[in-house]
Amino acid sequence: MGLHQRHAAQEMPLLLPFTLGPAMAPRPPFIARLLLMLPLLYQPLTLTAGAHRFSAPNTTLNRLALAPGRGALYVGAVNHLFQLSPDLQLESVAITGPVFDSPDCVPFRDPAECPQARLTDNANQLLLVSGRAQELVACGQVRQGVCEKRRLDDVAQVLYQAEDPGDGQFVAANTPGVATVGLVVPGPGRDLLLVARGLAGKLSGGVPPLTVRQLAGPQPFSSEGLGRLVVGDLSDYNNSYVGAFADTRSAYFVFRRRGARTQAEYCSYVARVCLGDANLYSYVEVPLTCRGQGLIQAAFLAPGALLGAFAAGPKGPQAALCAFPLAQLDGSMERARRLCYTAGGRGPSGAEEATVEYGVTSRCVTLPPDSPESYPCGDEHTPSPIAGRQPLEAGPLLQLAHSISAIAALQADGHTIAFLGDAQGQLHKVFLNGTQGQVYHSQQVGPPGSAISPDLLVDSSGSHLYVLTSQQVDRVPVAACPQFPNCTSCLQARDPLCGWCVLQGRCTRKGQCRRAAQPNQWLWSYGDNCCLHVQSLLPAHHPRQEQGQVTLSVPWLPALAPDEYFHCAFGDYESLAHVEGPNVACVTPPQDQLPLNPPGTDHITLPLALMFEDVAVAATNFSFYDCGAVQALEVAAPCRACVGSLWRCHWCPQSSLCVYGEHCPEGERTIYSALEVDVQVRGPWACPQVKGLAGPLLVPVGWESRLALYVQNLQHFRGPPASYHCWLELPGELQKLPASLEETTGDTGLIYCRAQQFRPTMAQRELPVPIYVTRGEGQRLDNARTLHVTLYDCAVGHPDCSHCQAANGSLGCLWCSQGQPACRYGPLCPPGAVELLCPMPSIDTVEPLTGPPEGGLALTILGSNLGRDFADVQDAVSVAGRPCSPDPSFYRTSDRIVCVTSPAPNGTVGPIRVAIKSRPPGISTQHFTYQDPVLLSLSPQWGPQAGGTQLTIHGQHLQTGGNVSAFVGSQPCPVWEPVCPEAIVCRTMPQASPGEAVVRVVFGRAQRTLLASPFHYTANPQLLAAEPSVSFRGGGRLIRVRGTGLDVVRRPLLSVWLEAAAEVQAVGAHPWDPPPRRSCGAPAAAPQACIQLETGWLQCSTVCSVNSSSLLLCRSPAVPDGASPRRVFFSLDNVHVDFASASGGQDFLYQPNPRLAPLSREGPIRPYRLKPGNILDVEGEGLNLGISKEEVRVHIGDSECLVQTLTLTHLYCEPPPRAPHPTNGSSTLPQFVVQMGNVRLALGPVQYEEEPVLSAFPVEAQVGLGLGAAVLIAAVLLLTLMYRHKSKQALRDYQKVLVQLENLEIGVGDQCRKEFTDLMTEMTDLSSDLEASGIPFLDYRTYAERVFFPGRGSCPLQPALEGPGEEGRRAPVHQGLMQLSNLLNSKLFLLTLIHTLEEQPSFSQRDRCHVASLLSLALHGKLEYLTDIMRTLLGNLAAHYVHRNPKLMLRRTETMVEKLLTNWVSICLYSFLREVAGEPLYMLLRAIQYQVDKGPVDAVTGKAKRTLNDSRLLREDVEFQPLTLMVLASPGAGGAAGSGAGQHVPARVLDTDTITQVKEKVLDQVYKGTPFSQRPSVHDLDLEWRSGLAGHLTLSDEDLTSVTQNQWKRLNTLQHYKVPDGATVGLIPQLHNGGAVSQSLAQSCPSGENIPMLEDGEEGGVRLWHLVKATEEPEGAKARRSSLKERERERARAKAIPEIYLTRLLSMKGTLQKFVDDTFQAILSVNRPVPIAVKYLFDFLDELAEKHGILDPETLHIWKTNSLLLRFWVNTLKNPQVIFDVRVSDNVDAILAVIAQTFMDSCTVSEHKVGRDSPVNKLLYAREIPRYKQMVERYYSDIRQSSPASYQEMNSTLAELSGNYTSAPHCLEALQELYSHIHRYYDQVISALEEDPMGQKMQLACRLQQIAALVENKVTDL
Repeated sequence: MGLHQRHAAQEMPLLLPFTLGPAMAPRPPFIARLLLMLPLLYQPLTLTAGAHRFSAPNTTLNRLALAPGRGALYVGAVNHLFQLSPDLQLESVAITGPVFDSPDCVPFRDPAECPQARLTDNANQLLLVSGRAQELVACGQVRQGVCEKRRLDDVAQVLYQAEDPGDGQFVAANTPGVATVGLVVPGPGRDLLLVARGLAGKLSGGVPPLTVRQLAGPQPFSSEGLGRLVVGDLSDYNNSYVGAFADTRSAYFVFRRRGARTQAEYCSYVARVCLGDANLYSYVEVPLTCRGQGLIQAAFLAPGALLGAFAAGPKGPQAALCAFPLAQLDGSMERARRLCYTAGGRGPSGAEEATVEYGVTSRCVTLPPDSPESYPCGDEHTPSPIAGRQPLEAGPLLQLAHSISAIAALQADGHTIAFLGDAQGQLHKVFLNGTQGQVYHSQQVGPPGSAISPDLLVDSSGSHLYVLTSQQVDRVPVAACPQFPNCTSCLQARDPLCGWCVLQGRCTRKGQCRRAAQPNQWLWSYGDNCCLHVQSLLPAHHPRQEQGQVTLSVPWLPALAPDEYFHCAFGDYESLAHVEGPNVACVTPPQDQLPLNPPGTDHITLPLALMFEDVAVAATNFSFYDCGAVQALEVAAPCRACVGSLWRCHWCPQSSLCVYGEHCPEGERTIYSALEVDVQVRGPWACPQVKGLAGPLLVPVGWESRLALYVQNLQHFRGPPASYHCWLELPGELQKLPASLEETTGDTGLIYCRAQQFRPTMAQRELPVPIYVTRGEGQRLDNARTLHVTLYDCAVGHPDCSHCQAANGSLGCLWCSQGQPACRYGPLCPPGAVELLCPMPSIDTVEPLTGPPEGGLALTILGSNLGRDFADVQDAVSVAGRPCSPDPSFYRTSDRIVCVTSPAPNGTVGPIRVAIKSRPPGISTQHFTYQDPVLLSLSPQWGPQAGGTQLTIHGQHLQTGGNVSAFVGSQPCPVWEPVCPEAIVCRTMPQASPGEAVVRVVFGRAQRTLLASPFHYTANPQLLAAEPSVSFRGGGRLIRVRGTGLDVVRRPLLSVWLEAAAEVQAVGAHPWDPPPRRSCGAPAAAPQACIQLETGWLQCSTVCSVNSSSLLLCRSPAVPDGASPRRVFFSLDNVHVDFASASGGQDFLYQPNPRLAPLSREGPIRPYRLKPGNILDVEGEGLNLGISKEEVRVHIGDSECLVQTLTLTHLYCEPPPRAPHPTNGSSTLPQFVVQMGNVRLALGPVQYEEEPVLSAFPVEAQVGLGLGAAVLIAAVLLLTLMYRHKSKQALRDYQKVLVQLENLEIGVGDQCRKEFTDLMTEMTDLSSDLEASGIPFLDYRTYAERVFFPGRGSCPLQPALEGPGEEGRRAPVHQGLMQLSNLLNSKLFLLTLIHTLEEQPSFSQRDRCHVASLLSLALHGKLEYLTDIMRTLLGNLAAHYVHRNPKLMLRRTETMVEKLLTNWVSICLYSFLREVAGEPLYMLLRAIQYQVDKGPVDAVTGKAKRTLNDSRLLREDVEFQPLTLMVLASPGAGGAAGSGAGQHVPARVLDTDTITQVKEKVLDQVYKGTPFSQRPSVHDLDLEWRSGLAGHLTLSDEDLTSVTQNQWKRLNTLQHYKVPDGATVGLIPQLHNGGAVSQSLAQSCPSGENIPMLEDGEEGGVRLWHLVKATEEPEGAKARRSSLKERERERARAKAIPEIYLTRLLSMKGTLQKFVDDTFQAILSVNRPVPIAVKYLFDFLDELAEKHGILDPETLHIWKTNSLLLRFWVNTLKNPQVIFDVRVSDNVDAILAVIAQTFMDSCTVSEHKVGRDSPVNKLLYAREIPRYKQMVERYYSDIRQSSPASYQEMNSTLAELSGNYTSAPHCLEALQELYSHIHRYYDQVISALEEDPMGQKMQLACRLQQIAALVENKVTDL
């Protein structure tokens, strides 16, 4: 096996690993290099594979395939193929890229064959397993999607790789976004490959959407001889394939496509092909509809149904799942097939229900009714491809929130389960149940946001899914039954594949449960089943001291075999179970087998499980209780806890025991459990207990007190009386007091504790102390509730006298002055020490310290002894001598008074005084000031009614009082702290309507109003327009925002909300709050560019400037990297407007920042050498995505480089003529800096090159020196010196000429560059126009007429006019012509007819061409037959020329076969013209027109300043000025004027243009989107100049104002009428145009001829002139003069032309060079597939040369050139009106003639020699013609080496073309004209037919005579 890869040039990097073999032996250095490179290739790839996941970092995964037998998995990725084991362990890897490739090139060997090739990643497009051959088929995107075969057990080994693939081996789409699907299907003895793909790239138009390809044989992957779905024009349908599937009989393809060219709507389809049909005869497709949904997105062929995921409808969820039963699907297809086979596609109603699709010539037919059964998979004679019209409809099974990208399904246990992968990386499992589907499980598999690939595969065992995303492969269980640990979770999962296997005790698939078929053994997860459970227990619990029996009730208990049994497990203790129906009886464990109770509990709960072997069938909990533990847990009330517990425990009061059963000692009463029913002494209320405290509840600390308690039920104690004690739980000690039982009445009584003083160790104001009672030796009585007494201490919490006196009177607290004054319990203070009056008040702080003179200010006073209650201070406070009224709601005893000031004069100052009665007053050290706040002014004085205006109120003493609030009208204006003495800042609130509002400020209860300057609420600003709507991420682009009322906005912002990545952070506050001021004097901080919002998003803003009330100027905010814009909006104070609302629905878009390459190729540091006057061309990426040419600023040092053109990848600017100064003094050279908004790019220094200067030393001085030297030197050397002097003089002259030539070349080059820059700008505008209107191609019918019948206008075939009384002849004539049509199908008749006609001497060359075109038209529907005729005639022609001069064959169009060949090539290349060559040809035509129009053109002589044709060159310097006229376009005008009346369209004209020339240019501009044939004629309109309201002047070429001198009348121009720049003109209908008859004739059959230029003829002796006067003598007379003297004069004049005028030709040529090259490249390029007709024709010519033994390559070159390039392309170049609906002026035609001649010169084999006497037109392209010759030779060579065009492919192509010209009347007219030629030579034709023996047998002469009888009403001798 050799090296299956092309060899790159030595300097190209090695990119692909190769399979080395013996073929490599002769090249050891390359092998060594290869082996050295291989480790490097594998190094960057680090693979990660776990038990359930495989990933390859930095590698995108594309496709997934599974080998059914081996279980191995194959992953197709970008540049890699991976082979994985079933558990995703990597077994092998193959490197497949990157490679040097281009989608525009066919696979090449030499990189020079594809100059646009780049290093291209190879994404895998198709990955299939061929089980029979044990091969892996892998197809990538590079090399036009060719495939290779690899070993299944090691993908690194290549089995087959095409070295030089032909276009028949282009399999996959060459664009990653276009889907390719395929199947390997078994054929008889071989596997076949079915491949379907969408339309991708420039070279994919020739690859059918569906092909059958061979996998084995000499040319694997070739579709040669196999079926292909032939499509007329694939772009009309644009099939997009979703999936390919196969069952045992058929293959199915699911796809989306347009209905046809006229139907822009896309629909979903499924196509079916028989598996054994290698020719696609059985192809049938029907539409699919999921009710209410969109297009199909994913599909899968499940058992019995086709599942399809559809995009959602206009509302609701994103996706829906539909199922199409396979029986219905096949039935729908069979119905379509039957109708197309037997009923012509018509249903019972007559409507078309089936048709033959894709623009092919086949049609539905009427075959015998049993044809569908006789040919179940079609045959050659059956129609194909069939498309049903009736869609198969289904309702949605379910809908999902995210779009579905993948489907898989399986059938298990009688259920169908679907697996759906969505676009967010989630896998949904769906149970399909009848007409419904339910998602029962969803899980995230891939990374969030990463769509699951359509290759969703189920392994052969049906247990696992392989899920592919772009980053990883995951192995996911189909059913995760084992992950559910118990029955509840298993059944709650509602997984239809799972169920609970009862006796195995686990969640399993049904097949894994051994007894699943028996009742109650396997509980289905999806059904309405319940887990086995213990329904009831009897008894529910049991005392641990006794052993007993428990009965469990377990419904649905499964039956066991006779020798099997259940048992019960109480924890670890097991006992045999006795089963009776649902009841199971078990024995409880003995006490010693039970574990101890957990600490702090009175029972132990054990799991009770009903067991089968070691499986718990049902389980519950069972409790064993201990009554003794109940008593121990509740110390405060043991009896109440015992009898009130959950268990049946009873209380023995005498012995204080809690027991179960009735086990109290004899003679002792029992208090029974509350659960007992028939006893009276039961429950907690029967226990002996302390009910509560009898008194006192409050006990003072340090004073002796006696406590009493109520008791109850003490009669239950028997025996002698016992002693009682009271117990108090003081902090840190337990105090015991003897007690006595007194006053017993019935079952209640009182217990008194001994009197006692209490002194707790910790001083507390109030201390609750628990208390309880014991009887006898520690037998505690129950406390009915929690009991405690409260100890209180007066000294705590009463720090001063006022607090003490304010204490609760019931406590008895007094202020005691004994010792340290304090608050004490009354009896504890000696009577003389009790203080009844408190000390004077003390004032600590007062705030605020200022207030308004009106008073009403709330003043807060803090201190001590400020009264014991409010009554003390009600009238006790004064401020600065004025009373202050305390507020009772804010008074706090002794330490706070809040009072309201009284009015006082302004300036009053004084202390605060608190005077409580009978006590000295308290006076503050701080003084209060009454001051008058004054409001002075307001800024701003207006703002929007929406509020948000930052308002500043200026004044004096504004810091008055503590609570300052502002109002604007009735609305509050929130104040920003702090309030300053001279300014208050607040923010206005929204107002209901515009108007004035008074500003007022409230200081406490005083308010100040600013009446002099109210605030004006204006209408909210409105935004009407905002543009541009795009910016670079760097921001800084100027956004112009237009609206109304914009000047009222205080702080306009343009903001963008960003969803930022974690690393993009900002510190921020509220989005529109200004930063808080730290103090009144500090300036406000600068606003932050980006701040963080509460939502976590980022807000970046820029402050806009208000230009006027109608214009805002904003700079786009810069967006940090890693942040995604979510909302762009304007903040106009409180008005927030989204950018889309302001811009009319256009969202604001951020584009990536532009990237520019350094000027110097050596790097950004090296200087770029600039020749003065050169245009600078800077390359980059994304240059015009976010900015326009006018906004870009380019600087070289301190000067500007004017930007001329800005494209996506290029920036052209015109530098200053002299070297600028550098901006910084540190560098010597100026820097080249590009500024795009905020984006500043420095591209390196620029160094100006000095202009070459002539020698400053004058020639005369040098001559003088020479003469002086001659005098001194001896006479002997005189001759020598003179000789040397002459030599030097000549050398200097030569150098001077060189410098002049160089300057001339530089000047022409600069002019070309400037012209080219302008032209590229114009072409950029043209490209945008073409996107809207398209190139004005002629329809095929008009194109064919103009090619077949050149020079005959638009109506080449006129129907014969019927005479009176001839209506009855129409039917027989029609019948005769139809018979003639049938007779033409006889090859013998047709060849005899052609030979006979050509033999006639009177049958002219024009007749031959006309008849050939009539035959082309008559046989257009049978192009295969016409091609066969042409081949035969060409063979005869070659035989004729071989014996004469073979190089002369096809040189002219002298025979019918040569005209037939012209027509045939034109038919076959029409689509190539439209799709490939038309655009560059049209751009060339427009570029020529634009350049010609930029210079003056003489309307009389037709000569122009800008041309390529020297005979058309204007040899005068005519001064002219460009003007821009504003054309008032009428409604209905095309292009820009189509929007309505009164619209002004700018039109570029020259002031030297005649009025007719102006009208032509104006029409071109106004109707630029309208084809020429649909525009009004320039001669039907007048040009009207409009100036002011009433100034209307009609302009014309000649009128009374025309200037006439010496019999010369000059045509009027805009200069003549003095029309200024920017003038308004209009086109109005001429009042004197022709009548209706001429108009209708012109409309029905226009001439198509150009109006000739104005003749310089004489009208009454007056001659017309425009720019230059023609010579007196006519041109014809000049040509006749042949005297030697005149010829010399002409030659001298011609020699002057290059020096004076040739620069104009050179400039024009240089400007158009790119467009000429593009056109030639499109014609002669084989980077895209060559039209099959060209390949077919060239192959046929090769066959003819071989057949006739012609070995001379030059002869074959001439044949091919004559048959294609000269015959078709030169004609198309010279006559673009054949393909375009355009106007071609004479000047444009002359330029095209030069270009066409250049093309002809490039096609010749002989060397292109030019000399000084060569025509100027030939000299122009002398340098380029050798390069063009090489292009022609390479074109022929590449076509010869490409794979041959098969007869079948050519026929299918011709069949498609046959349907393009289907006009029956024209065919009849062609037949009628053809018959007229037969009629001329009727006898000769009849004789020739009768002399031919075969013709006699076929009775051809007889048939022609019958035709003559019908057509001419001849009576023949038949």
